[in-house]
Amino acid sequence: MLARTDLRGAALTRSTLRRALPRGGTDVNAVMHVVTPVVEAVAEHGAHAALDYTEQFDKVRPATVRVPADVIAQARASMDADVTAALEESIRRARLVHADQRRTTSVTQVVPGGTVAEKWIPVARVGLYVPGGNAVYPSSVVMNVVPAQEAGVRSLVVASPAQADFGGWPHPTILAACSLLGVDEVWAVGGAQGVALLAYGGADTDGGILDPVDLITGPGNIYVTAAKRLVRGVVGIDSEAGPTEIAILADDSADPAIVASDMVSQAEHDVLAASVLVTDSVEFADAVDAAVEQAANATKHSERVKEALAGKQSGIVLVDDLDAGVAVVDAYAAEHLEIQTCDAAAVAERITSAGAIFVGTYSPVSLGDYCAGSNHVLPTTGSAKYASGLSVQTFLRGVHVIDYDRDALAGVADHVVTLANAEDLPAHGEAVTARFGPLAPLPAPTRFAR
Repeated sequence: MLARTDLRGAALTRSTLRRALPRGGTDVNAVMHVVTPVVEAVAEHGAHAALDYTEQFDKVRPATVRVPADVIAQARASMDADVTAALEESIRRARLVHADQRRTTSVTQVVPGGTVAEKWIPVARVGLYVPGGNAVYPSSVVMNVVPAQEAGVRSLVVASPAQADFGGWPHPTILAACSLLGVDEVWAVGGAQGVALLAYGGADTDGGILDPVDLITGPGNIYVTAAKRLVRGVVGIDSEAGPTEIAILADDSADPAIVASDMVSQAEHDVLAASVLVTDSVEFADAVDAAVEQAANATKHSERVKEALAGKQSGIVLVDDLDAGVAVVDAYAAEHLEIQTCDAAAVAERITSAGAIFVGTYSPVSLGDYCAGSNHVLPTTGSAKYASGLSVQTFLRGVHVIDYDRDALAGVADHVVTLANAEDLPAHGEAVTARFGPLAPLPAPTRFAR
């Protein structure tokens, strides 16, 4: 069922691996011609345009963009008790982990009388996008809201697509999760128009103010990603998220049925989802392939799963040994990486590129999706080589505070003047010497040879 890439005996250079490994992703540029007019219309006309596009794309037009408080309260009151308990536990664990990510001010005394501090300031207002699509994602509410709250963000809004089945409001489970987290501002708008409205704001249909945000986080489909790219600069964004992916590094000590179930679990998200096994055992690969086919045929969303597993983004990669396997998964830089080998913890220590690493048989990606305490908003399509997942740090800005007294500045003034002249920016030096009396003649600027 799964395509195979045989790298045994190959020279595993960065160039070779970049070309050889299964990779999917989406071409954001391909939808820019659709998304650009949407973003431009919302930038100009605000909520009216956003609701027009919601009616066009989602076949529903909510009475207001902002979800009324009584609708949110009713969603929480009617939510299944077991789901409520599960979400509360997910929130509790996420708070434990994200609270430990808080940053504190550091102060460095460079010289007597001269200090540089770095203080961490939360983003003032953030927009947290929670997608609709094939599934309902209250877990994404938790993963976006908790780190923002733990960072100290004082103003946040959750945006999620309007649903025709629920009177034009987002799914009740989304609203209930917001209520559990103390979020009282939810907008019934998704897609490119939702991202644009978060960036530009406007007036609601009832005259209420829809304040624009400073930062937008959260994954979405290709249209959401394209819109985030277009508004970047007007606002900050966390990333351009692609389809979900799992890579599993396993040897023949692993259970083929468990590996197969984990591959199927990620394929369940989307037909573009990627599921990749890296192993040094042909026999194990055969066993996983057979188990994947069985599991894919038995699961609820079988057609979606099988399409994802048959896609070019999924497959089995054969390698010579575990060292080669580590090199391969580092080059792949998976959003989710499972290690199911002998001494999995030691192997995990060797990994340098992954959005999140799941160690051993009893740490499946599904645990991280909901209740590990970790965040499931993670870098995709190889961006884990240079990017991190959503965290408290996402919502903080590090600001240097420079405090020098007269003697401390005097002690370094000559160096400042010298460097300013070396860069042919003499006024920079004059701004220093002006603090110590009449300007003295400055040496001629030094010009660098070209």
